[in-house]
Amino acid sequence: EVQLVESGGGLVQAGGSLRLSCAGSGLTLDEYSVGWFRQAPGKEREGISCISASDGSTYYVDSVKGRFTVSRDNAKNTVFLQMNNLKSEDTAVYYCSADTLCGSSGIYGMDYWGKGTLVIVSS
Repeated sequence: EVQLVESGGGLVQAGGSLRLSCAGSGLTLDEYSVGWFRQAPGKEREGISCISASDGSTYYVDSVKGRFTVSRDNAKNTVFLQMNNLKSEDTAVYYCSADTLCGSSGIYGMDYWGKGTLVIVSS
């Protein structure tokens, strides 16, 4: 059974940091491009960052660029999203997805999804 499990969400003050984890089981994550997505109340789910399986390139949407960093720890079969300088508008449920289309053309989740982890940024 393929599973992705996000963790690391919580309540944080604006300007603070969180580190989200996406742990894979039933698949080897380093074989996949993995994306991070978020969905705020009343808004569509959007791709915000991804890391390519082919060359390790990373991509970010403008709203998080310079604040968020995506990385891998292959020994732990885990992909991380380091989120710094958090803003109230970052409040959302954050999801990871494997076999994401990941590149300059966009970030699109495809085959596998986690259940999400909630991030609340207080003002």
